[in-house]
Amino acid sequence: MLIGAHVSVSGGYSKALEYAQSVEAECIQIFAKSPRQWRGPVPDSDAAAQFREARASVGGVPLFTHTAYLINLAAADDIMWEKSVLALADELTRANILGVDGVATHLGSNPSGDIGLTASRIASGIVAAFDQCGDCSARLLMENTAGAGATFGGTPEELGAVVRASGLTAEVLGVCIDTCHAHAAGLDVSGNRGWEDLLDSMDRECGEGRVGLIHANDCKFGRGEHKDRHEWIGDGFIGSAGFEAMLNQERLSDICAVLEMPGEVPEKDRENIARLKTLRTQGQS
Repeated sequence: MLIGAHVSVSGGYSKALEYAQSVEAECIQIFAKSPRQWRGPVPDSDAAAQFREARASVGGVPLFTHTAYLINLAAADDIMWEKSVLALADELTRANILGVDGVATHLGSNPSGDIGLTASRIASGIVAAFDQCGDCSARLLMENTAGAGATFGGTPEELGAVVRASGLTAEVLGVCIDTCHAHAAGLDVSGNRGWEDLLDSMDRECGEGRVGLIHANDCKFGRGEHKDRHEWIGDGFIGSAGFEAMLNQERLSDICAVLEMPGEVPEKDRENIARLKTLRTQGQS
């Protein structure tokens, strides 16, 4: 498993790569535009081409983007749903220009409580976004949630319902497992047995090969409390043992783990990447 972090592109794409190298990240995640805005500047094709060349020059470090937080593909309101589809299509287009390996997205919320109808609503939005994007090679990765309120995607069953409703292949639509979210939603990621059960559920509900990214974050609160508060690796309720177990899962050996840590740069990324790498080494000994 490759280990990296979400990094800022505020200083430009090249600076993001330099920063990633400085904290010894083996993979990176970025925002392709502001995560708190529906629209952003048109991507600079020259800057994107230079970024792709720079990535190639350092060995093609795996790259992921994360969509805007405003997107709500589960929205019952048609206007919100249509805005979300357009925003997702824009994110997929940007990802295509940058040549990313995957696009992580939250699915949104719907208070109806009807899993089938909500999954169908989300799936229709995903398919519509890909249609609007046109010739898009980016893979969309649905991120699980902490299960708070009416948010959708807190369980493998809910994610699987979207997969089945979409009819999209694993090469097009996959899953991003956020460890903090999984723990907060009540799923067990504290050891080998818990991870094996979770991956079995993902394979059963979503199909094999759907997991395409891990957001590796410890959690400040207890299991099942539905509180999405990230903590440094080993300092939260998941604990070091949970992440060592994650790194030992054969089914995740080719997957990237991206950290999304609170704190100051570069310390937060350098320290947490080092912690995960130490656990990875311990698991191999």
